Amino acid sequence: MAAFALVAFAIGYLVHNTLANLEARRIASGFGFLGREAGFEIGESAFLRYSASDTYLRALAVGLVNTLTVAAIGILLATGLGTLIGLLRLSVNFLVRTLCTAYVEFVRNVPLLVQLFFWYALITEALPPAREALQPLPGVFLSNRGIFLPSFSSVPELQGFNFTGGVAVSPEFAALLTGLVVYTAGFIAEIVRAGVLSIRRGQWEAAQAVGLTRRQTLRHIVLPQALRVIVPPLTSTYLDLTKNSSLAVAIGYPDLVSIANTTINQTGQAIEGIAIIMAVYLTISLAISALMNWYNARVLR
Repeated sequence: MAAFALVAFAIGYLVHNTLANLEARRIASGFGFLGREAGFEIGESAFLRYSASDTYLRALAVGLVNTLTVAAIGILLATGLGTLIGLLRLSVNFLVRTLCTAYVEFVRNVPLLVQLFFWYALITEALPPAREALQPLPGVFLSNRGIFLPSFSSVPELQGFNFTGGVAVSPEFAALLTGLVVYTAGFIAEIVRAGVLSIRRGQWEAAQAVGLTRRQTLRHIVLPQALRVIVPPLTSTYLDLTKNSSLAVAIGYPDLVSIANTTINQTGQAIEGIAIIMAVYLTISLAISALMNWYNARVLR
């Protein structure tokens, strides 16, 4: 009870002190600013239309959608790449196994922020301008203006100094997504490798005894059992990827944190802005945890 009373007193003191300081500096508190006109543009909006005349609330919604978009795509791609590398680390081919080991050790020991700067510089500085864009596949163009892909209705076409039509992926989004996927895949690879190694050798031998190939054994016998070991740490990795997406502010991608920072600078509502960021990431983390816990319960059955 004494500890609870001490914590309650500390929280009460902080709240009272904060309100007193806000009043002394004539800074209005509350979330009423969300209904005011934002007055700033957002360089990239995934699915929501936005203009400077929209409210701060809509601007933050655009940031949230941008964050969810890069996190969702990143989770899918990182899972696929990480699973592949994790399995190849168990390959009987020495060269493949060594290359995958080197990849894992490298990406896990280089800070993610440094990797984001690398990918952003690679796209904006190393790739040619739009008029000299690389075309690795029909309808796909790579330039320092971004990556341009064909859509269901149109194909990118060069007009002036940039492409029109198709799907345009900005350098900021491409660098952030690539960095998150490459970095997170290294951790997922180790999780998958550990899960496969947790299955007793007798399982492999029994499968081979009945005529199954190594690939069939891995797919039908080993991986279904390894999921019990893989899923729990995979949940933490997904949460890390989602929270790491907040580093987007370093390369100019307009995620939730970036737009919230702009909102705070313009309104002075620092406490409310930070509270919104915390509440949103907490909600996202709890949603991912709940989904993965549900999936883990199915795997255990």
